[in-house]
Amino acid sequence: MDAALPYVRAFLVGGGFCALAQVLIDRTRLTPARILVGYVVGGVVLGALGIYKVISDFGGAGAAVPLTGFGNLIAEGVRKAVDERGLLGVLTGSLTAAAGGTAAALVFGLIAAICVRSKPKR
Repeated sequence: MDAALPYVRAFLVGGGFCALAQVLIDRTRLTPARILVGYVVGGVVLGALGIYKVISDFGGAGAAVPLTGFGNLIAEGVRKAVDERGLLGVLTGSLTAAAGGTAAALVFGLIAAICVRSKPKR
């Protein structure tokens, strides 16, 4: 049973984020794009306040994979870069922290675009 507990926690945290987004889509006039941006900004704010660390420690991948995890990654990268480089770190920290994930997304997107032929919508 102990082996399944991290999966249950990840499901609860990640599912909670998804359920909240679905409620926002269903009950408000927010567009999905605005909700996604709100999730990134929320991750930055929660990361800057140190709250996202607690969520991440509990939820593992359920907190790291959604866009809130990307926002937290940006906040942590800026914090680390400011400690190392001073005010210049505000501009460079988010780029260096997210570079690996961004590069992977671009490479896999390019591979998918090469392997799959797109069709126009009718």
